[in-house]
Amino acid sequence: MKENVVKNKSFNFALRIVKLSKYLRNDKREFVISNQVLRSGTAIGALIREAEHAESKADFIHKLSIALKEANETDYWIELLYQSDEIEDSAYKSIHLEVQEIIKLLVSIVKSSKQN
Repeated sequence: MKENVVKNKSFNFALRIVKLSKYLRNDKREFVISNQVLRSGTAIGALIREAEHAESKADFIHKLSIALKEANETDYWIELLYQSDEIEDSAYKSIHLEVQEIIKLLVSIVKSSKQN
């Protein structure tokens, strides 16, 4: 069976987001944005999992398109956390690169699915 790269990356990213959210709540006492980033950051993988069993090609594309929107939103929250000094430079760069990679994969999958 072929490895599902976007599925694995999104799951590992969600684990990282859960840890980030815990850090923000426990160490930084930041609750609002930590909940936002937790919601959007974990939704990416959940939507990719849903797309695995889509009812149709259109449903598959729709679910991955929503995952793409959630990834973009997560990137926004991460940048906001960085610009407001809630996360350090090294953490920001690492997690930002990770979400950008997921965004690129989703864009590619959605684009090729629409063409086929």
